Amino acid sequence: MTTNADSESGCTPVQRRWVWEHPVDPRWLFLGGVGVDGPDEDDIPLALCAEIEGLFVDLPPRPRERFTLVGCAPDGALADLLDRLPVEALGTERAWLGDIFLVAPPGPADAPPTWWGEDLGDVVVLGQRPSPTTPQTVDIELDGFVHVYDRTDAVVRPDVAEFVLLGRDEAPYGTCRDVTGVFREQAAPPVPQIRLLGCRPETPLLTALGAVSNASKAARRRRRIHAEVHMTAADGSIRQVIDAMVSGTVVASEPSRLGAGLLDVTVDSDPREPLPLGVLDILEHWRTRRPAAKNEWAGYHRELRHHWAGVALANRIGVADRPPGTTYDLDGRYVTDIEGFYCAIGEAINGPGGYFGWNLDALHDCLSGGFGARTPFRLVWHDSAVARAHLVAGYDGRRLAPATTLDHLLDILAAHQVEIDLR
Repeated sequence: MTTNADSESGCTPVQRRWVWEHPVDPRWLFLGGVGVDGPDEDDIPLALCAEIEGLFVDLPPRPRERFTLVGCAPDGALADLLDRLPVEALGTERAWLGDIFLVAPPGPADAPPTWWGEDLGDVVVLGQRPSPTTPQTVDIELDGFVHVYDRTDAVVRPDVAEFVLLGRDEAPYGTCRDVTGVFREQAAPPVPQIRLLGCRPETPLLTALGAVSNASKAARRRRRIHAEVHMTAADGSIRQVIDAMVSGTVVASEPSRLGAGLLDVTVDSDPREPLPLGVLDILEHWRTRRPAAKNEWAGYHRELRHHWAGVALANRIGVADRPPGTTYDLDGRYVTDIEGFYCAIGEAINGPGGYFGWNLDALHDCLSGGFGARTPFRLVWHDSAVARAHLVAGYDGRRLAPATTLDHLLDILAAHQVEIDLR
């Protein structure tokens, strides 16, 4: 692999300029480890590549899941819903319950929790019937989603004799003897293989490729890779692509049509959701230059707006906070969702492509200083009527949580001594 910084001593992979002599520019650098199973390895260069297949793929929407509360004694809003709704209303919007939290029965006051519980989101009650296993209880059929980070995640069954059911704010929903449909093994990867196309492997990956023909367990371990994906910009600098990971077992390589001396490497992927295909388009905004105009994110849907803010975070340039009392202008014309707010406030504080949080916890961190602005400051929110019409109370099906409202955002900003001027 050729870099124009090979002669620089003490230069880390992130500080180098990664280029090569082939007509097709490299777009990706993989930093991680070989023969490893986890992310806590040294960030050593594994390969520079022109293209990736299988890392950016649009999956179909996650299907709703079916659950059964077995031997349930319902209470609170769950019992009320079952008592007041006719059978024909079950399974419709009228039987929407929201969230259910499964937790263990309380133990001794000084004992740590034996299980932190599982969350079910966007729950609809489908029906109930007398339980054949536990007299004077019912089995309740539900559908919704288990709240997991990745749809392939395993959900481990706890060693408890009973489940306590809670709603928001720990409202009691009853108990049940068992739950089906929630606990499961890790799912197969939605995209079974990732291909690194036009790849120039470094020595560790070449070692893994050398073990491809060996079927022993030891050789398979040597073919394990776990690498974070970095985008290479036009000038050869790199930036991490947040949540982009190549993790799995190297199974094949062949000469690449993209250039002499380059390889196409195939990796059997570990279970993990790919990033949406639209992230590639977002990354192109930063590949040749930082976005020059505000609102380049405005044409994206919610999921991609979220990733826009993530790319802005990865490409954030550390600058000193402007002094307290500074006025910032937020262009609110496209704040039609909470993700649009994060994009807009990032650009209000730090200019086109700027970052100032991409979830509520990150917003709190940014408001505490170190991200371009120091409170107290003044925020002039132009076209605030757009957010007033869209950031309203309700349930956020994307986040499986109550929607973040404009008033809630204003309360957060005010608590951090931000003066708001709604226009």
